[in-house]
Amino acid sequence: MDDLTGFQRDLLYVIAAADQPSGQDIKDEIETYYSTEINHGRLYPNLDTLVNKDLVEKGELDRRTNYYALADEGDEAIEERREWESQYVDL
Repeated sequence: MDDLTGFQRDLLYVIAAADQPSGQDIKDEIETYYSTEINHGRLYPNLDTLVNKDLVEKGELDRRTNYYALADEGDEAIEERREWESQYVDL
């Protein structure tokens, strides 16, 4: 996860918290967090990066809509990140 941008890491967490969200679902959630509009030119290339790094799986809901799901490697990356953070932040 150390090679991801903060935005990509945030996308990973949003995907982890949902059940096969569509790109639009992810966009809506991340826009709420960032309090700004996220354009498709920013969102989808970053989602593709997560897919290419085998952190996220991409599938088809229908001909027009894809879904995203956390891959095992993505789950492991989040767990490793949380362990690393816990060294510095006591929750």
